[in-house]
Amino acid sequence: QVQLVESGGGLVQPGESLRLSCAASGIAFSVYTMGWYRQAPGKQRELVARITRGGNTDYAASVKGRFTISRDNAKNTVSLQMNFLEPDDTAVYYCHADRPGFEYWGQGTQVTVSQ
Repeated sequence: QVQLVESGGGLVQPGESLRLSCAASGIAFSVYTMGWYRQAPGKQRELVARITRGGNTDYAASVKGRFTISRDNAKNTVSLQMNFLEPDDTAVYYCHADRPGFEYWGQGTQVTVSQ
């Protein structure tokens, strides 16, 4: 079975950091574009960051310069380093794997940035 298992979410104060990790199994990880999406209550799901099989990255304008996506093909993991977190970063964060004709989602992990 295909599984994307996330870890690292939690509650932090503004300005603090979190590192999210996603462990993939059941897929040929290295051929997938991997991404992180988030969805806050009442808002649409949005792309936060993605990284292609070749290492090219894209970021939402709101997180550029603060977040860094990376992948480790040997470990079948993708990570999202989130620095200088803001209350507007509060959302459920989802790991995503994509290639033509196939896509998979993780279960989501809550990130809350609050005093």
